[in-house]
Amino acid sequence: MRHCINCCIQLSPDDVQTQQVSCRGSSHHGRQECPVCKAENKIVFRVDGKQMNLLAVLEVRADGNESWGGFLRFKKGKRCSLIFGLIIMTLVMASYILSGVHQELLISSPFHYGAFPSNPSLMEGENPSDAKEHHHQSSVNNISYMKDYPSIKLIINSITSRIEFTTRQLPDVEDLKKQELHMFSVIPHKFLPNSKSPCWYEEFTGRNTTDPYLTNSYVLYSKRFRSTFDTLRKAFWGHLSHAHGKHFRLRCLPHFYIIGQPKCGTTDLYDRLRLHPEVKFSAIKEPHWWTRKRFGIVRLRDGLRDRYPVEDYLDLFDLAAHQIHQGLQASAAKEPSKMNRIIIGEASASTMWDNNAWTLFYDNGTDGEPPFLTQDFIHAFQPDAKLIVMLRDPVERLYSDYLYFASSNKSADDFHEKVTEALQLFENCMLDYSLRACVYNNTLNNAMPVRLQVGLYAVYLLDWLTVFNKEQFLILRLEDHASNVKDTMHRVFQFLSLGPLSEKQEALMTKSPASNTRRPEDRDLGPMWPVTQRLLRDFYGPFNARLAQVLADEAFLWRKT
Repeated sequence: MRHCINCCIQLSPDDVQTQQVSCRGSSHHGRQECPVCKAENKIVFRVDGKQMNLLAVLEVRADGNESWGGFLRFKKGKRCSLIFGLIIMTLVMASYILSGVHQELLISSPFHYGAFPSNPSLMEGENPSDAKEHHHQSSVNNISYMKDYPSIKLIINSITSRIEFTTRQLPDVEDLKKQELHMFSVIPHKFLPNSKSPCWYEEFTGRNTTDPYLTNSYVLYSKRFRSTFDTLRKAFWGHLSHAHGKHFRLRCLPHFYIIGQPKCGTTDLYDRLRLHPEVKFSAIKEPHWWTRKRFGIVRLRDGLRDRYPVEDYLDLFDLAAHQIHQGLQASAAKEPSKMNRIIIGEASASTMWDNNAWTLFYDNGTDGEPPFLTQDFIHAFQPDAKLIVMLRDPVERLYSDYLYFASSNKSADDFHEKVTEALQLFENCMLDYSLRACVYNNTLNNAMPVRLQVGLYAVYLLDWLTVFNKEQFLILRLEDHASNVKDTMHRVFQFLSLGPLSEKQEALMTKSPASNTRRPEDRDLGPMWPVTQRLLRDFYGPFNARLAQVLADEAFLWRKT
């Protein structure tokens, strides 16, 4: 009588189907071969990945009435085979535990994985327990993608080896006028000397029944702004100035701009700052006029609409202009008025970085670089403008941006794949063009599945510093703002020369909950994978280093956020 002990191991994580094969021993003329093993003298056991545990099944069967006593009479060689098989099984289990693929095992691994610890964004209201909840799954996924790290790292090395921060050539004012003749015909070169914001009086030729906002593009293209303009419409005629049988309206531009960056806390800063009685913002939080609307862009992928004229933009400051007008009248009558201290602000987070329209409206510059940027036009009219920038760790900014704008199938897996694709596209551009040309490349920016370029803060800031002085900037970090709101707001007050607040006003401003935080359903997705985080830190590292150098502040390296 011969016995057959067959061994079948199925450990593929991709196939959760479990096979159990037995081979019934018999005499040599009646022997059956195991359909899977096709051999003899093997131990049968299986791993049931579907149930997420490991089952070792030893099956030894004999013909007729043979019992375990027969098994004890096995030859020494058979017992050695059994012991050898058990040793192999133990080694398999040990290797799975050590490699981190403990998802398939019932036994918990004593090791923790992920050599590159992830840093969930506490700035957006995430609880540290969220990271623990998702640690197990992300660790497994992170390990599975670590094999891609060397190849992606080569792409990043290719990009960083080509980084060169060059000084851009500034356009002449006359060239700017040729591009925006109407804008230069509407905005004067000089403003009222007794107004803190850049304001001037403009003749209004309409009648008292005329709707001054009838053709305003912000009203025509967005229903949500109509109630705002209804309020302006009712107050309009009462705030005109009358002289020599003519009517004049006060027009104003912002005294300061919050220019960026998106998903860096600009909304929260705006919501707090507008509580100061001396600050009046545009009727719309983010007009995006300088970067998009003046070109007729709402969403570039949707094509172009009619261009929004500068008058439509100026209309957004009419409510503030009405109050400034009252202050000017009080000053003329030598009466004290709080209106004289009012300053106007605007908070479009696209102002610092978005120049995607240049290829559609301006002649190509040198080697694919834009000949004109947004700051060139702002500086032409407001060389003394004050500029506030709120930044955050660009790695966390990108993930927050992805979660906010992605419409479906959001996951750490999907984010990793999109980051990899974006890095490859950016490298392809850098092989043929300069850093600036790639950063402002409209085709590239629309093709990238995540807005990788928005986190290249150093590139944008250096270009703004070619036209504005460093003293005209206040650069803030979201991480500092989140940890000490009161200190951040005091820095802003000082920068804008605002008056002090009462204790009650300051408490209302600094103790209110943060605005525009991460949505609960997005927090549930957990952090990005550690391997994705490491790739992005490698990519953004040289840009952060240059930013920290320009600002003389190592906090902008974001080594610890």
